[in-house]
Amino acid sequence: MTHRPKLTFYFEFASTYSYLTASRIEDLADTAGVELIWRPFLLGPIFQAQGWDTSPFNLYPAKGAYMWRDLARRAARLGLPPIVRPVHFPQNGLLAARVATIGRDKPWGLDFVRGVYDAQFARGATISDPETLAKVLNNLGLDAALLLDQAASDQRIKDTLRQTTEDAQTLGLFGAPSFATEDGEIFWGDDRLEDSLEWAMVCDSKPVDIA
Repeated sequence: MTHRPKLTFYFEFASTYSYLTASRIEDLADTAGVELIWRPFLLGPIFQAQGWDTSPFNLYPAKGAYMWRDLARRAARLGLPPIVRPVHFPQNGLLAARVATIGRDKPWGLDFVRGVYDAQFARGATISDPETLAKVLNNLGLDAALLLDQAASDQRIKDTLRQTTEDAQTLGLFGAPSFATEDGEIFWGDDRLEDSLEWAMVCDSKPVDIA
């Protein structure tokens, strides 16, 4: 089997720009020959460690207004549906992140991620509502009740998500989307996706120092 460089994609369901990245990263990675590792994590604990109790887009209204306009422009450019701003922002993506943790190495996992983003930013749905997630899962032909129960009760899933968030914090991540290459380089933001893929390819081609 041909070796492919790896890129880890850290995403948060409440993150607007992660929505854009999730819609396009797979095709770009395939073209570049880069293997993607999708990792849901939570920004709440990371923001709290910085003394923030909400998104910086709420803390700085001018920045938030720009973000929503920029998101609408970029979504249109990517051929995505018009942005529907959720009533509450940022939304609580904990349950969705647990379900995504269950599915992160399963065939349906990526479709679930994109389905949740579509529900939130194309339809304005509340993703903390189990009914919203159940609709996404049912549309994928999955047993929504079983998966939601597992996400709510399985301690292993909770611990895995917590560990992923701690790993992200250790790497120095402070926002989403973020990308980590195999040599430990970090890129932040949807507009750095192409740069991260290029770096992943370049670092993978460097000779390994075994001295």
